[in-house]
Amino acid sequence: YAKERLDAEVLLKKFICDIETVQRIIYVAALESFRAAKKAFWKIKIAVKETLAIDHCGGPASLEIAALNYIACHKDLYDVCCSVQEVIGCMNVNPKLPCPENVDFTVINCFIRELCHLAFSMQTLCPPLDVAFGVDGELFNRRMYYRSCDSDFTAPFVAYHVWPALMENGIVLVKGEVVTRKMVQVSEAAAVAVVSCLVK
Repeated sequence: YAKERLDAEVLLKKFICDIETVQRIIYVAALESFRAAKKAFWKIKIAVKETLAIDHCGGPASLEIAALNYIACHKDLYDVCCSVQEVIGCMNVNPKLPCPENVDFTVINCFIRELCHLAFSMQTLCPPLDVAFGVDGELFNRRMYYRSCDSDFTAPFVAYHVWPALMENGIVLVKGEVVTRKMVQVSEAAAVAVVSCLVK
């Protein structure tokens, strides 16, 4: 999804000059898209299992597999538009995304839609795939993340996340991307952001 991410960055940079804010927005969009898609998948799977159970002769395990196969073949059951609206709504109230008033996250709705479709499809796999949720200030984990090129490569702490790691049963399949800085730098950056908001 490198091209789609870059396209989303280009769209956001028309309104936001701070690359950190742009990258934070894209990261949160990825997390929220997976969360919304997983919730929608869970609801659909319950409904499908209830329907299939009427004529199902096997046990719970085979019913689970039958439901996954059915959903994988009938992805039109997924109302992706509803998930996109949910993601944008969550992003609009996220305190970590200080966005100018003239910016609406619908500018990247195509990117969010693709992420939701991808996340939903990954839930039909056995086992399903998920993304790792990162926390600013956590210790850098080289098994889970790459450092972004503008990182302080001697810093042990994650300043912010650029892209989540792809996981399967707690095992990293594809590393995510983070920016690392020393904690003093992270604190100073946060202070500058707060002051700039107060000045505005």
